[in-house]
Amino acid sequence: MDGMQEKVDKILDRMARACERAGRGVDEVRLIAVSKTYAPDRVCEAIGCGLSVFGESRVPEAEAKIAMCPGGVEWELIGHLQSNKVNRAARLFDVIHAVDSIKLLNKINGASKECGKIMRVCLEVNVSGEASKYGFKAEEIPEVLEVATTLMNVDVVGLMTIPPFTPDAEDARPYFKQLRELRDELVELSGFPLEELSMGMSGDFEVAIEEGATCVRVGTAIFGTRD
Repeated sequence: MDGMQEKVDKILDRMARACERAGRGVDEVRLIAVSKTYAPDRVCEAIGCGLSVFGESRVPEAEAKIAMCPGGVEWELIGHLQSNKVNRAARLFDVIHAVDSIKLLNKINGASKECGKIMRVCLEVNVSGEASKYGFKAEEIPEVLEVATTLMNVDVVGLMTIPPFTPDAEDARPYFKQLRELRDELVELSGFPLEELSMGMSGDFEVAIEEGATCVRVGTAIFGTRD
């Protein structure tokens, strides 16, 4: 069985080959190591393997974990954020990926102001239209961006999505393509750069990169199966 360093090296190699197929540079895609549910010692091991960006889904878990991990790394919230945990999230994280309502965007702005920081955020888009998923409808995003122009302590840097679960990564391609095309349309309409496309996980990150992902969220392929 491969150790963590071997797993990380293989993922980076797969990312590089996906970038090559898409005619992109390897520096155009960030690897977010999804450390949710894994203990701090596993994060320390991952840092030793050269990883520096970690993704968490639950604020209380992250709060305890971050305090036990070395500094100098970036922590990004990739899961659904409840309104009552916004103040804590604003203190802990460098990026919040899954903003799914204008109310939440406003609360993040207020909490970030109190922290004296500008929070980078991605707007979550429910491209599949699944009722079980969070996220804005595509047609709602222009209004959200208009609101964002009035907020001084959030920086909307891009879009995020989670496609329907499928064992075949190719089945996710249309959803990744849809998010990229939406981003391109919004850049033309709004003037927002929207440089980040947060999409792709352990089972489909190569397809996501081929379709324009700028950050991929990989957990089990690095850390192993979760309990």
